Amino acid sequence: MRLESQSALVAGGASGLGEATARTLHERGASVVIADLNTERGEALAAELGDRARFVEANVMKPEPVKAAVDAAAEAEGGLRISVCCAGIGGAQRTTSKQGPHDLEIFHNVIRVNLIGTFNVLRLACTAMAQNEPDEDGERGVCVNTASIAAFDGQIGQVAYAASKGGVVGLTLPAARDMASLGVRVVTIAPGLFDTPLLAALPEEQRRALGEGIPFPSRLGRSAEYAQLACQIAENPMLNGETIRLDGALRMPPR
Repeated sequence: MRLESQSALVAGGASGLGEATARTLHERGASVVIADLNTERGEALAAELGDRARFVEANVMKPEPVKAAVDAAAEAEGGLRISVCCAGIGGAQRTTSKQGPHDLEIFHNVIRVNLIGTFNVLRLACTAMAQNEPDEDGERGVCVNTASIAAFDGQIGQVAYAASKGGVVGLTLPAARDMASLGVRVVTIAPGLFDTPLLAALPEEQRRALGEGIPFPSRLGRSAEYAQLACQIAENPMLNGETIRLDGALRMPPR
């Protein structure tokens, strides 16, 4: 799928991986709807990008705001063709500890945002894409979800986060099979350690040490590299039903 003149939705698009993806899609000629809870950052990004960029306030866990964002992207000529979901939260707590069992509400919230929120964006974007006219290859759209290498290499204290991202990995193939007859692809990116707001609070020395633990390149990933892969997924019609690790060959240790 070519990117120029296509309509794209980026959920969680006001910062981090989502912001980089929105910028890259826009630079490549796509019209972009930025959906995020952070109104200030989202509106500022849309204003900076200018023409072909729009912000819609949306909580990925709630159907109506996400549908409004999907509908805004689907208004473009040709309909919504590209959906990228980068919305997510972290959370660190052991299954049990001296303080007692894992807080069930924390586990529930991480699952709601990272897994259920991702599926909420996916199901509504797929519904809109199913109405599109197919292109010359029979394709109607592509959905890119965001997991994490924690889905495979979850560390101590990551039980909730790893479970949520493992769920995103697990739904990728069946969702792609669900949508195959309609010409909509579903692919997931599993990033490793990336220089995003989730790591921004760490001291520089600790951030550098994390990067040095990556085989090659021995640094934190850059959001632009995630955005590049998201665009390449959109452009390559044979990428479907797959989860792609983007981690510099990193395999996380237990702690």
